[in-house]
Amino acid sequence: MAETTIAGMVEGGKATGGPPLGPALGPLGVPINDIIKEINEKTKQFDGIKISVKVIVDTTTKKFRVEVGAPSASALILKELGVQSGAKTKEETIGNLSIDQVKKIAKAKESSMYGNDMAQRVKQILGTCKSMGVKCENEDPRVIIRKIDAGEIKIA
Repeated sequence: MAETTIAGMVEGGKATGGPPLGPALGPLGVPINDIIKEINEKTKQFDGIKISVKVIVDTTTKKFRVEVGAPSASALILKELGVQSGAKTKEETIGNLSIDQVKKIAKAKESSMYGNDMAQRVKQILGTCKSMGVKCENEDPRVIIRKIDAGEIKIA
């Protein structure tokens, strides 16, 4: 079984038969429209975010499978805030997330995070918030982490 892997970055739900995937898939003789449809189905929840995709093609049978990477925590935070980039200085604040929004991001990333439970994953996202100039519940993310550790904020 000979396999070829084609990888690229696409905007969630908006892959096309054009570059980067189409020209690479064309010579393999696979149904490009079927592949693009599957990619868009698997990435539609990441609308507005660039996400890595891999198309693994069995060059003998022309069967394929699509693997979708997880968007970065920072990309999910920016999308949740509706902004384009993080803070330029340590003092700058670019936005504020609720604890529910942080949980939503942690849930979206859970398959690629190291935390054993949701509280640990939420704290990881809060660490990313801190480095990007994002507050949580109008407080420094480190304060929220301490409140989680102290049991003042329950993460289920």
